[in-house]
Amino acid sequence: MNKAEIQSIIDEVYPKIEKHYGYSKHNKFTPFIELHHNIYARITGVACAEGECDPDAEFDRQDNTIVIYWPKVQDKKWIIQTLIHEYQHYLQSPAWMKRYYDMGFEYDNHPYEVAATEAESDWKTFA
Repeated sequence: MNKAEIQSIIDEVYPKIEKHYGYSKHNKFTPFIELHHNIYARITGVACAEGECDPDAEFDRQDNTIVIYWPKVQDKKWIIQTLIHEYQHYLQSPAWMKRYYDMGFEYDNHPYEVAATEAESDWKTFA
């Protein structure tokens, strides 16, 4: 899938996701969506930067942005599930996100990650 196709799907479904889930108590603006090649290129500004960590997407709370690393995109379902997952992080408390990690939770059992993954099952609502 190329960037234009991905952006077209985002333009179609993201407003539905925003309307369905509403606004966060922690940020009055809904997140922007950005497409990047990979996390290293995004952070360093070097187009071909590479590294070990290679996420599919992330919610950057500081910039209030959902970042999708577009080479990872598989299909429309994947895009919708990813937008839902990252939007859940926008809705969640940043203090509790950190607190759960401080309590010893890891990515796979962190209550906010579990909830965001479960919310992905709503994807057909936006297809």
